[in-house]
Amino acid sequence: MLGRIFTEQFAFSASDSVLVIGLGRFGSAVAQSLVRLGHDVMGVDNNSERVQTWADKLTHAVQADSTKESVMLQLGAADFSHAIVAIGTDIASSLLTLMVLTELGIKDIWVKALDHDHGQLAKKMGAHHVVMPEADMGERVAHLVTGRLIDFLEFDDGFAIAKIHAPTLTHNKTLTESRVREQFGVTVVGVKRANTDFQHATPETSVEPADLLIVSGPTRKIELFASATKVKK
Repeated sequence: MLGRIFTEQFAFSASDSVLVIGLGRFGSAVAQSLVRLGHDVMGVDNNSERVQTWADKLTHAVQADSTKESVMLQLGAADFSHAIVAIGTDIASSLLTLMVLTELGIKDIWVKALDHDHGQLAKKMGAHHVVMPEADMGERVAHLVTGRLIDFLEFDDGFAIAKIHAPTLTHNKTLTESRVREQFGVTVVGVKRANTDFQHATPETSVEPADLLIVSGPTRKIELFASATKVKK
């Protein structure tokens, strides 16, 4: 789901190349997902074993010190449309890498933050997006336990993307007729119907009772929408 979120929700076009720095669990999962979605991905890590593991699975995998601007210049990092700093436990390396990417002028930089303070520093230093996978997991489990949401990913600015069962107020109506965005302040990104392919949603998209919806918006508003049974007055 991680790669699809980057691609569908944050304007990664099919031709975009992505630089993923840090090939631990999070970075490698994102990198592999992006490759499956058709993106050229260069993975960078200072650990030779990780690089060898992913060399045949990514477009490029390179052992390098991402905290050195000269090294990243040699790798052509400035030519990438997007960069994801997924360094695991070394906050200093994460922030130094972010500084290098900022100096190189990369226009879309994502940073995996270990905690709130790390995320705040990253934002102040030029990160365009911050994600905290470990913290998000607690939120996700809580939402899954309630049964309202099937899958859930929240970013640190309170914005979330979720897969939900179609609320009853949307059944057998188009999205225009159910006034989802107007009444709840969320956007239905797509619809998944049994035995059919995922389809991007439009105002004319009709929703059936058994459909699954991909929804984006403020977390609390998604929660309210997921539990809605009738149109708000």
